[in-house]
Amino acid sequence: MTANAPQDKYNAVWIIFFILGLGTLLPWNFFMTATMYFTDRLKDSQTNGNHNLTANVTATDRSVLESKFNNVMTLCHGTAADFHLPQLLHPPEVRRTLYFTIPQKLRISGSLSVILVVFLITAVLVKVQMEPLPFFAFTMIKIICINSFGAILQGSLFGLAGMLPASYTAPIMSGQGLAGTFAAFSMICALASGSKLQDSAFGYFITACVVILLAIVSYLALPKMEFFRYYSESNGSRSNADEENKMDLLKPEGEAEKRPVLSLTDEESKPAVSVLGIFKKIWVMALSVCFVFTVTISVFPAITVDVKTTVVEEGSGWKTYFIPVSCFLLFNLMDWAGRSLTAVCMWPGKDSIWLPVLVIARLVFVPLFMLCNVEPRHYLPLVFAHDAWYIIFMILFSFSNGYLASLCMCFGPKKVSQHEAETAGAIMAFFLSLGLAMGAGLSFAFRAMI
Repeated sequence: MTANAPQDKYNAVWIIFFILGLGTLLPWNFFMTATMYFTDRLKDSQTNGNHNLTANVTATDRSVLESKFNNVMTLCHGTAADFHLPQLLHPPEVRRTLYFTIPQKLRISGSLSVILVVFLITAVLVKVQMEPLPFFAFTMIKIICINSFGAILQGSLFGLAGMLPASYTAPIMSGQGLAGTFAAFSMICALASGSKLQDSAFGYFITACVVILLAIVSYLALPKMEFFRYYSESNGSRSNADEENKMDLLKPEGEAEKRPVLSLTDEESKPAVSVLGIFKKIWVMALSVCFVFTVTISVFPAITVDVKTTVVEEGSGWKTYFIPVSCFLLFNLMDWAGRSLTAVCMWPGKDSIWLPVLVIARLVFVPLFMLCNVEPRHYLPLVFAHDAWYIIFMILFSFSNGYLASLCMCFGPKKVSQHEAETAGAIMAFFLSLGLAMGAGLSFAFRAMI
């Protein structure tokens, strides 16, 4: 932060980025934690909506659509990576047409608005009866839609944060972590109420709509903040200077020389480097964040949600709350803690070898979860039967996911020049989404191996 930069009064800009981070992942988390509602709708249409949240269905009673719902849902979520391809793989002129000529304000507020409309439709459809197969297909289309626009939103949001001091990427990651915690807590409240699936699901989706609307209002208030205007205008002036220099390269030599020489540093006077040039500077961070989410999504939730408790006492209630608490709530709480820790601690540094080493070490969680009490199982032995093992693995797994992913996303845009930060942020968001897609694909194979 420069000496003459204004202060972020009352941390207003930080809070807005936190709310925007919350809005980016809340839709996905509400879909993921509402799997009991979705799988209930995939049963016989005559029984849809008549079950309580405490109803138990054995694995052998599940239909094909029910058993594959989590895998396919996660795979559809990962397809959001495709929506970063146009801005990364096309030449600069085409990228400018497909992506960067669309105002950033429209990209962010427009994406949030589309997600809001999709969730309003989802809430309305809670009250509409549909056959299992059309409902399955329509649900996957909605998931692809919200995550496709979510991909555009994340790329733009991380690029926007890249213009600010490094600490302003952390609230986005922290807000995303809170999104999962909020959704998991809502599901537990619904379980405690004993509500029908139809009523609780309607509440889920309306709550998501309210938070997304809050994110839209917060973003519209962002340009009014003096702190934000200072950095955005500073970045804008550099970008305009770069564009003028690039236009000079296209003019005849004599005409270009007539322009007054701008007082720029050597770094700022160079033509903008290619996406490949930026990737060469941040490839360690990009591949690291990709690997973090590949490992995470390969087992969560496709495998972790099928772990069963070994507690069999009648009337204890633990069987009902085991997955909501030990899987969804614990994962999101510790993930949020890991993301939030980067606001005060950023070890290892952006050039340290320990960061990729720790990222690769997370691969050990795949066999650990596969050897827990996952049911049904056909091939692998049961090694970690006790609930305590599963909970310990989940704590380490989720905390490392949040902390390492947040570090990578913070460091990526800071390894390039300021005028390259938005493109670097978009590249990081692409590799994040690519990790989701790769993890979703691997989840089918890992689940079949158990």
